[in-house]
Amino acid sequence: MSSREAERSSSAQQTLDILHEISQLLNTQLDKATLATCIGMVESGVNPEALAAVIQELRREGAAMQSAANAPNTR
Repeated sequence: MSSREAERSSSAQQTLDILHEISQLLNTQLDKATLATCIGMVESGVNPEALAAVIQELRREGAAMQSAANAPNTR
């Protein structure tokens, strides 16, 4: 790896670290890997607002499924 590539990689890692810290302050509940995936998607042209809406919907559905799984069977 050339020094330029190493510098670029280090800079990208620092940027991800900073964005993760901001994410934690905003209580987004995104881990670094998920955040990196989202950043990559936005850099590839995905609409950030649409991505946020999908994440919120997936969380709602996940919570509903969790509630249904934990609810006592009423039959």
